[in-house]
Amino acid sequence: MAKSYQAPRFLTELLHARSPSGYEFEAQAVFDRHVKPAADAYAKDALGNRIATLHPRGDPVLMLAGHMDELGLLITYVNKDGFLYFDTIGGHDRTVISGRRVVVRTARGPVKGVTGKRAVHLMDEADRKKVPEIHEIWIDIGARSKKEALARVAIGDVATYDHEFELLHGTIGASRAFDNKVGAYVVGETLIRLAAARPRPAASVVAVATAQEEIGVRGATASGYAVNPHLALAVDVGHATDHPDCDNRKYGETKLGGGPIICRGPNINPVVYEWLIAAADRLKIPYQLEADPRPTGTDARAIQTGRGGVATGLVSVPLRYMHTPSEVVDLEDIERTVQLFVAFAQALRKGDYAHW
Repeated sequence: MAKSYQAPRFLTELLHARSPSGYEFEAQAVFDRHVKPAADAYAKDALGNRIATLHPRGDPVLMLAGHMDELGLLITYVNKDGFLYFDTIGGHDRTVISGRRVVVRTARGPVKGVTGKRAVHLMDEADRKKVPEIHEIWIDIGARSKKEALARVAIGDVATYDHEFELLHGTIGASRAFDNKVGAYVVGETLIRLAAARPRPAASVVAVATAQEEIGVRGATASGYAVNPHLALAVDVGHATDHPDCDNRKYGETKLGGGPIICRGPNINPVVYEWLIAAADRLKIPYQLEADPRPTGTDARAIQTGRGGVATGLVSVPLRYMHTPSEVVDLEDIERTVQLFVAFAQALRKGDYAHW
């Protein structure tokens, strides 16, 4: 019998951590625990970013950015019967919010709940065809009154889906918040491996677990300014388009298990792109290409135009069912992305600023 696959502990702890934008506490603690011991310098900032530096006096300065925040539900109101109403943190698909088990993070500990809406049996034909508005969905924590509910939760508490990581088959896994715990894992694991390698890279490598990407790449904006790198690689998830009902003419052709997705377009420095391709070829690992004609919806868009400009690349891990409670990833693609980042950093020499 083939040996079962064991997911990296650092990654699984990040996936278990509940860290909606602005509430990244649990993911910060995981990153601190795994990455800080390998870093020569380690810092946190006012936005909640984690900034780990290897070889601070190295040249060039390479920033690696992967965001650790995820989608969430922010409690905004409790009605007289103890039902919690919320607004969304990040871009939710309203068709999949209701009927989910959730966990509300409170000062007293986790509170379990279920998202609810009017049952289909109680709707007329026209209502059945509508997507419910956010104010038409609530969280039921089993409270019988507003007073009882507010004794357990507070306005401003956040909830996340209660869908934990599990392997479906082989290296294919499903979890809430692969977007973008995989990115935080990749940048942290890259620094850990570079710290153990001999010789160490000539470059100063700064791995940043960024905050608040899902609400406007806010952590990357601040940390990119603070780090002031010559080069940067952002890592996020990208759409795997190998599932039914996806038009490749619109969205390109990428697949789960096909290797890291390397981006091309105005958001990407062409020299950095060529160096990424060369590193993948040296490693003989598969990779995929995507083209984006505008600033991408990732940390790369903020970092590229920071200060006097940063030579930026973007690598994505293929993912199915983005921004749903059960995203699907091939963990082998994550490992290949770490290998690519390590090889890229090791190949840099003094003065490699990718100016063109």
